[in-house]
Amino acid sequence: MLYDVTQTTPAAAAAQDTPSPGKPRIHRAWFVAAVTFVTIIGAAAFRSLPGLLIDPLHQDFGWSRGTIGAAVSINLALYGLTAPFAAALMDRFGIRRVVAVALTVIAVGSGLTVWMTAAWQLMLCWGLLVGLGSGSMALAFAATVTNRWFTERRGLVTGILTAASASGQLIFLPVLSWMVETHDWRPAAVTVALAALAVVPFVWLLLRDHPADVGLKPYGATEFVPKPEPVPGAARRAVTVLAKAARTGPFWLLAGTFAICGASTNGLIQTHFVPAAHDAHMPVQAAASLLAVIGVFDVVGTIASGWFTDRFDARRLLAVYYALRGISLLFLPMLLAPSVHPPMLFFIVFYGLDWVATVPPTVALCREQYGEDSAIVFGWVLASHQVGAALVAFLGGVARDVFGSYDMVWYFSGALCAAAALMALVIRRGQTAAPVVAVA
Repeated sequence: MLYDVTQTTPAAAAAQDTPSPGKPRIHRAWFVAAVTFVTIIGAAAFRSLPGLLIDPLHQDFGWSRGTIGAAVSINLALYGLTAPFAAALMDRFGIRRVVAVALTVIAVGSGLTVWMTAAWQLMLCWGLLVGLGSGSMALAFAATVTNRWFTERRGLVTGILTAASASGQLIFLPVLSWMVETHDWRPAAVTVALAALAVVPFVWLLLRDHPADVGLKPYGATEFVPKPEPVPGAARRAVTVLAKAARTGPFWLLAGTFAICGASTNGLIQTHFVPAAHDAHMPVQAAASLLAVIGVFDVVGTIASGWFTDRFDARRLLAVYYALRGISLLFLPMLLAPSVHPPMLFFIVFYGLDWVATVPPTVALCREQYGEDSAIVFGWVLASHQVGAALVAFLGGVARDVFGSYDMVWYFSGALCAAAALMALVIRRGQTAAPVVAVA
């Protein structure tokens, strides 16, 4: 039976936290992490669809790739800009309520696209509604769960939860590409809506906001941690935390590197790889399958990155990740061809291992610099990630319309990654900051 405990004494919690002799018990934190993992997988369907829609929408409605890219850019920007406010709302209303509402908004936005007839409706449904919903399901959600439920293995758990998005891509991309290619883009949009709705019951019934709700200490903690009082003024707190963090140099370096991360992944590869491969006469399903393979190795790379983050300097890890990513992008224009060949497979494996390997060290640096405010600070850093992604999603489409190819976009993104590697190396070591408390 599921139950909530709103007040538990430290002594009672210690007794409940002690496993019975001869009966090792898995800490509840791992079950919460598992539910979070499944939730992010279910929500990952909407992350898989934009790159598959560019050509079908262009053919059905005659909209330019720049117009379609603008809708995707609104989605990506809101995905990031909503994250810090969602993290603050989770402190105010709880993780469970915020995530359940977000999944419902995603389902409504994706479902309504079936009836759209004008470009502004695409921007409203896929850009605004799905962007707001997905922003509340962003990596700040994973960071909040990790910060509340774990004091040990945080890097590993962050890597695992980050990999959930890649796992969802692996599951949904082949299915959605088959639907788009065989039937139409509309069944794919309905599938996204149903996938988001299917996760809501798991969130509502199984997810808990804090270890104290079930009378437990966080995993690895030596002392019971009482559940904090709900923090009023969520929007004000998010802005206050931003104002405080913006006065520090590391924030801008983290935001800058993560903006380049978003530009070179979600904005570039996830949005434009399929149409770019199609320009090279590669079948759409083959290109989508390559993106799914990126998802396979993304899982491996992100979990490994979390393990590395628990053991090595996060700054050096980021520098290595960005440098290698930049080098790989410079070779991509030479690898696109009508068929899949070994050098392209090497690129896919290499890029997959590096895709979101940047997340665990970035979260760790936010935690190191900003302490209890780190989830909200990471939300703002994630906002920069999505702004970078949004710019490249839009400008990549414009570049394709103007130049007739994506070559300049690949080269420019490779140069940006080299700059991000240098920025990561100059982030100073920090001490945990005092949390910001908003006044209602």
